[in-house]
Amino acid sequence: MESQKLWGGRFVKPTDPKLEKLNCSLAVDKRMYAEDIEGSKAYAHALQNINLLTEDEEAQICQGLDKIRIEWDNAEFVTLSEDEDIHSSNERRLKELIGEPATKLHVGRSRNDQVVTDMKLWMKTNLAVLRKAVEELIHVIVKRALKEIDVIMPGYTHLQRAQPVRWSHYLLSLAWNLKNDCDRLDSNVRLLDILPLGSGALAGNPFNINRFELAKSLHFSRITQNSMQAVSDRDFIADFLFWASMVGIHLSRLAEDLIIFSSKEFEFVTIDESYSTGSSLMPQKRNPDSLELIRGIGGSLFGQCCSFMMVLKSLPSTYNKDLQGDKESMFTTYDKLLSILQVATGTVRTLKVNPERCKAALSYEMLATDVAYYLVRKGVPFRFAHHLAGRVVAEAEEKGVNICALTLEELKAISGHFEVDIGKVWNYEHSIEQYESIGGTAKSSVLHQIRTLEAWLTKSESKETA
Repeated sequence: MESQKLWGGRFVKPTDPKLEKLNCSLAVDKRMYAEDIEGSKAYAHALQNINLLTEDEEAQICQGLDKIRIEWDNAEFVTLSEDEDIHSSNERRLKELIGEPATKLHVGRSRNDQVVTDMKLWMKTNLAVLRKAVEELIHVIVKRALKEIDVIMPGYTHLQRAQPVRWSHYLLSLAWNLKNDCDRLDSNVRLLDILPLGSGALAGNPFNINRFELAKSLHFSRITQNSMQAVSDRDFIADFLFWASMVGIHLSRLAEDLIIFSSKEFEFVTIDESYSTGSSLMPQKRNPDSLELIRGIGGSLFGQCCSFMMVLKSLPSTYNKDLQGDKESMFTTYDKLLSILQVATGTVRTLKVNPERCKAALSYEMLATDVAYYLVRKGVPFRFAHHLAGRVVAEAEEKGVNICALTLEELKAISGHFEVDIGKVWNYEHSIEQYESIGGTAKSSVLHQIRTLEAWLTKSESKETA
């Protein structure tokens, strides 16, 4: 009945059924039932502390909410057509269970500060799940990097062969992007960790509840300082959606690389059958659908971010119903990101690297930069050395041979700085091992990267178990 709505007292006409359907968010926000109950129990205790509830009333409310939690946990909770959202649904059921004390729970509280509190509670729990999923992918990459540290492959710029690198160095480039994602998420969590409960609809709470105790009971480190800002703040959702978009982009780029590397034209890696599918027409096909789905879904995450930002851009102050879609964006993005993180982890864990194909793709033209460095070590200024190395490449192309096949006489005709020791340049391992500075592809540098990431993972794990 209309009179059962939380806001129904001043209305004499029923809500149009089409608006009723559009206005109802329970199908989406019921996912926050546990957080809504947790917040309500904490608020009941705050009301009892200022004598707006008796100890017995608080006990009845908390016991009733615990029963509701069990109903939700066991999929036994029955929703009604007049339940607009998780907040009204839980409050309606609480009144059915305990009667009049339930009608006192909402004093001084608005759904405006209630919903943003529920969302923050949900995100604090579930961002930890996402962070753990990112860490697991990093762990898989680091483990492979150590095991396959001696595999050499072409490094690419502009999708053109550039310089020889270690396969492990390539893998770790992905891990460092993901590690940055974890660091960025930590910053988001710190900004998220501010309690809005006690802000009311927009003007604050008139009953002098202890918001610091509320924050402590709900495991927030701080409280909001302006009630108008608190009820309309969805920056933490925008931060999450942007963060998820960046992770999606990193996973999409990983997927693109592995799709290319797994093609017959490359065959650097083979995607395991458990993360591949076939063709309904062509029996020989084994398609990297796991990676293609990652690539596609990774892009869709930014779509959620973009659409939500457009909702925020023109809103007037405090709460507006436009924000009702915030939960759908939050849940959809979370679900999609978690799914592609898990699939990416499985795909990387099970793929097979083909060292022979990787090494066979190397060509001596990729050592042209080393020719320039050789001349630099002979005292030639780099810009001139680069020019001379380019002439070596052009000479080899004109003669239809690899640059290593040019004779010493032909090289001396280009520059008198070439000597017999130029022969040492034509060695891929030698080329790789000269990049020993931190961040380079030499074995010592790659091992340093691995140790650094291993130490970071260990530290992260110890924080999670503390």
